[in-house]
Amino acid sequence: MGVDQGPSDSGRQPSRNPADALASLAREPVTFRFKGLPPDAEAAGLDVGALAAQRRDLFDGGFTTPLLALSAESLDHNLALLGHYAEQHSLAFAPHGKTSMSPQLFARQLEHGAWGITAAVPHQARVYRAYGIQRIFLANEVVDAAALRWMAGELDADPDVRLVVYVDSVRGVELMDEALRDAGARRPLDVVVELGAGEGARTGARTAADCAAVADAVAATATLRLVGVAGYEGEVPQADEQRVRAWLRRLVELAAEFDRAGRFAESLDEIVVSAGGSAWFDAVALVFAEIPELSRPVLKLLRSGAYVSHDDGHYQELTPFNRVPDEGALRPAFRLWAQVVSRPTPTQAFVNAGKRDAAHDLHLPRAQVVRSARDGRIRPADGITVTALSDQHGWLRTDESAAALEVGDWVGLGLSHPCTIFDKWQLIPVADADGTVVDFVRTFF
Repeated sequence: MGVDQGPSDSGRQPSRNPADALASLAREPVTFRFKGLPPDAEAAGLDVGALAAQRRDLFDGGFTTPLLALSAESLDHNLALLGHYAEQHSLAFAPHGKTSMSPQLFARQLEHGAWGITAAVPHQARVYRAYGIQRIFLANEVVDAAALRWMAGELDADPDVRLVVYVDSVRGVELMDEALRDAGARRPLDVVVELGAGEGARTGARTAADCAAVADAVAATATLRLVGVAGYEGEVPQADEQRVRAWLRRLVELAAEFDRAGRFAESLDEIVVSAGGSAWFDAVALVFAEIPELSRPVLKLLRSGAYVSHDDGHYQELTPFNRVPDEGALRPAFRLWAQVVSRPTPTQAFVNAGKRDAAHDLHLPRAQVVRSARDGRIRPADGITVTALSDQHGWLRTDESAAALEVGDWVGLGLSHPCTIFDKWQLIPVADADGTVVDFVRTFF
């Protein structure tokens, strides 16, 4: 993979050629801006590619704590598994890039067969374009005139670029049309009508009539092109398998209704039907397999993103592979290493990682292993519980089985919620199982 002289660092945009843009990432200087990197690497004037080539040890190679690391083996496994899963179920795959915001991981997802990358906001799409992503599914409404002007420019500048954006209101369509006309857009922007997941859910038109009104508003413009329907089943109230499948069938029926009514653009080669977070992609695969024959082929687009790193909490509990274990299992790829800096009582210890370093929006970190500062041996973190986080400290409760824990020991923490793990770290070492750092992942949040 390698890592970056990003746009903000050099004052210029990386090449739109994906290979050139990714190669530029390896030329980024190793500096104090990146947490945990070896100070001596900066003193030696190394760039990230040179540091990766040295294949340093995660523990003895000069890295400082706290330090987040990704398992090379788990990354490889997860990328291959979801690529294979999508192929086996005849699904196109546009993994949600907001999880990692890492161009290197986007490239690897595309190598494993992804159709494109999903974004949530225009800024993310700008990062994608800066690193050569040609197909972007923006799973959100966009009514920002400045962002729409940028989209129009991207479409007009490159005939191979495809952007697909949500719409869920007549007023939103009016704002989009006005901004695109003012921008002098020469190509229409592809849109999908978002079906809401139910009363009290998030965005999306709530009824079939509402959806039809939005579709009619799109048809009345020359700047927008209706290409399909979409939504997010993770927002279904009181979600269970029955409710999620019922909503997905509503989404499929909406596509069929639009097709029967001739609402899709005449220039369309395929109809987009999209859903799929990281908790219900098995239900999406099942219901999308039932999509009836329409007037044109259907692009059945799955958007799961958290799989790339998985986790030791939220998605460990929610992953569909718990329901379909015969189809595989994802592996947690993250571990946050922190050092014990204080052991004031036999039942209490403090490590030097806190809210600035660890995701804590869904679960507290979980102590998994301890690496002895005396001899480097790694043992299970028996009797150690993370009870709270301060900005830069983790509070540990210890019982008698953790009596050997002492100042200087490294504690390996499992984390929950990939989206908020990645965004606390700009540059993340990727390490083999033996602790050899083989690469770095750059993020752009």
